[in-house]
Amino acid sequence: MTQQIVNPDEIGALIDGGALTEAGDLLATLHHGEVAGILDRLPRKRRGVAFRLLPKPTAVEVFDDLTAVSQVDLIADLGTADVAEAFDHLDPDDRAELLDELPAAVAKALVQQLTPDEREMTGVVLGFARGSVGRRMSPEVVHAYVDDTAAAALERVKERGHEVETIYTVPVIGEGRVLRGVVSLRDLLLSDPDTPLSAMMHKPIAAYADDDAELTAQRCIDRAVLAMPVTDRERRLVGMLTIDDAAEVVEQARDTDEARAGASEPLREPYLLASVLSITRARIVWLFVLAVSAILTVNVLEIFEGTLEQKVALALFIPLLTGIGGNTGSQAATTVTRALATGEAAPRDVLRVAGKEVRVGLTLGTVLGIVGFAVAGLAYELEIGTVIGLTILSICTMAATVGGMMPLIAKSIRVDPAVFSTPFISTFCDATGLIIYFMIAKAVLGI
Repeated sequence: MTQQIVNPDEIGALIDGGALTEAGDLLATLHHGEVAGILDRLPRKRRGVAFRLLPKPTAVEVFDDLTAVSQVDLIADLGTADVAEAFDHLDPDDRAELLDELPAAVAKALVQQLTPDEREMTGVVLGFARGSVGRRMSPEVVHAYVDDTAAAALERVKERGHEVETIYTVPVIGEGRVLRGVVSLRDLLLSDPDTPLSAMMHKPIAAYADDDAELTAQRCIDRAVLAMPVTDRERRLVGMLTIDDAAEVVEQARDTDEARAGASEPLREPYLLASVLSITRARIVWLFVLAVSAILTVNVLEIFEGTLEQKVALALFIPLLTGIGGNTGSQAATTVTRALATGEAAPRDVLRVAGKEVRVGLTLGTVLGIVGFAVAGLAYELEIGTVIGLTILSICTMAATVGGMMPLIAKSIRVDPAVFSTPFISTFCDATGLIIYFMIAKAVLGI
């Protein structure tokens, strides 16, 4: 039988019409992941009603799949008592992420309702800095010992498997919880029961708990690791980063980068549910910064006002030149930011990147400069064409080099490379490009 497709508007209409039983029955036909997707897209008031319609076991699973914003809203609307059980069933890393979003008093009340074991696990995760992989790992791990046999390790997995987030990769530890290797559940199931783990285990792809979460998550995905052991600096096992958590980290980082590349902050909820005030807050700071930086362009034009008066035709090419410079810089910045995110480049490669972008800029500038020289020379005069051609060559080289270096410099000073977004680089290239333009014009035209 084909499952019915239910959309948030349909649930919302039933709730608004008072047909709560029908809404509850409809939600009961869906997988908890689909229910969470519907609740995330419902307005806040309807979301709380819909959550109350769910049976308690389903509500616990749905709460785990909700976004942090929806979880925070439900806690605020329903109270800590109504969500205490769902909160207790969260994985420690998800619980820590949620606690970061809650007011201190509410967070304290929820933590106090946890069982001692869950409170201890949550404390382990909260002990690591935000942005580190330790904050996104699961400290609940089923491990095996290096002197175990396959049968003994498999028995340990059966005993504790229901308590942990993943069992498909089993870390193998030695004395003092030092990570020695990993073994897959598949190997444990298919190997001879008497085979020692020392003969089965593989060298682990692991991370330190204080490593950057985004870089570690990207590494986990690139290596197709189902679960990556996380250790302290003494190589003692402290947790596991699962591939689904890694994918979530990468997705959140990508959303932030994309928003900042467009001179905005990411919205914490779906666009149609976001208030006008929250959207305004996400955009206003960046627009203010860009408005202030754009004053540089006005100042440059004022400085060279006399040059423009002597050769009015120069003003006609300003939009062309600023557009080329901004786009060239943005292309370089986007490419290098992507290379940083995937581990293809690092701050130590700044000179190599600069050298490459200089050559790319020269190549682009030569091709575009020849076209600019021909068009401007035919339309006006050869001197104007020479100015335009040389300016395009210079601007492309400058913009590509600066655009390529900025993300690396940002990373080296622990600033998000996405902060050096497309509009920011465009504004910088506008002001600098105009200075180059008028200096070349003064030199070539003798004005």
